[in-house]
Amino acid sequence: MQTNFTLAQLADADYRDSESILRKCVHCGFCTATCPTYVLLGDELDSPRGRIYQIKDMLEKGGPPTDQQVKHVDRCLSCLSCMTTCPSGVHYMHLVDHARAHIETTHARHPADRAIRELLARVLPNPRLFRLALLGAWAGKPFGRMLPGRLRALMDLAPKSVPGPSYSDRPGVHPAEGPRRKRVAMLIGCAQQVLAPQINEATIRLLNRHGVEVVVAKGADCCGALTHHMGKTDLGHASAKKTIDAWIGEMDKSNGDGGGLDAIIINASGCGTAVKDYGHVFREDREYAVKAMRVAAIARDVTEFLAELGLTEPVVETGQAIAYHSACSMQHGQRIKDPPRNLLRAAGFQIREVPEGHICCGSAGTYNMLQPEIAVQLRDRKVRNIEATKADAIAAGNLGCITQIGTGTDLPIVHTVELLDWATGGPMPDALKGNPAFTVARSPTGTARAAE
Repeated sequence: MQTNFTLAQLADADYRDSESILRKCVHCGFCTATCPTYVLLGDELDSPRGRIYQIKDMLEKGGPPTDQQVKHVDRCLSCLSCMTTCPSGVHYMHLVDHARAHIETTHARHPADRAIRELLARVLPNPRLFRLALLGAWAGKPFGRMLPGRLRALMDLAPKSVPGPSYSDRPGVHPAEGPRRKRVAMLIGCAQQVLAPQINEATIRLLNRHGVEVVVAKGADCCGALTHHMGKTDLGHASAKKTIDAWIGEMDKSNGDGGGLDAIIINASGCGTAVKDYGHVFREDREYAVKAMRVAAIARDVTEFLAELGLTEPVVETGQAIAYHSACSMQHGQRIKDPPRNLLRAAGFQIREVPEGHICCGSAGTYNMLQPEIAVQLRDRKVRNIEATKADAIAAGNLGCITQIGTGTDLPIVHTVELLDWATGGPMPDALKGNPAFTVARSPTGTARAAE
């Protein structure tokens, strides 16, 4: 694709990268076949190729984008399915992130739109405020149907109850059981620690059981992805820098027996995609460029790490059919496909592949709150495909997907680590209790075996 940026624009690193990305696009259209919004709406402007043309136009002109351009960029899920499909290697994620940052600083949004975006950006990454907001939403649920679209969507996504604070939220060290094989830090997540602390608890138990010492570093609770992908780069970078500093402090410790980190473990794939991209995000930051690259280099999804470590034999009679939902940030963002499936098989579960598994469920960070109509259609499509597998339960590696899909089906849905933890000696996930398929008898503890 031919571009026409000015020399002044190309002096900026984001513009240089965007020009390089745009020049790789050959307009082939392969991306349209896997783009959820194009598949759903059939509008070329809601395809990656169409958005690339619009982004090129808005960036080259440099001023405020048109309302139409903003509308179609806002409709993008950032699911990155187009990047998996693209034969030319177009890095769409970096391009659309630049476009969103440009929109944020140049476009005058409608006051109501601006207000809800500001609300989400300030509340979701702040666990204390988020917990208070959920309690308020729970109290207001009976009146939710009377609210306009986006506010009603927020109410619909709010859980029926809000878990209390967990021990896993607190900074500290969780020692390995038996000889220590590895020492890792774990991202507890800003929203996850409020909505689903059981995921972090299961991760700690599972890793400890496998000889891994888990550190929860003070200040390492938000990766900055939610605000970064909304175009609010200052907020996103501030959260990320705080977390980077906390992890670098642990990486640089040298106290004989407890210093250093073998990995940074992330159990929310949306966060994992963001952390692994820190080297790019902070490439021009003199203070953080090297630190960001060091952090990104050892970031691992929990299933990546466990696949390398090897999983112990299950101590319960498993064998249940699990529909594995691969989050977009897992399969497209991080290109992780086999480890979660192989680990679940190693734990004794039957994996049921979900038809149209590459199509997003509609969660996509804050998308299901900002674009509820499209998000619900994608959720319902995903649920139909999952239920067609006749599985006993659903597993996923991202809280956003778990929350989104869970609002559309009665099938129990849990995080992958919850199943692995239960199978290897932990408690049964609450979501599975009372389900006849998960009534099991104990069997002897086995020895370690790798997920093949």
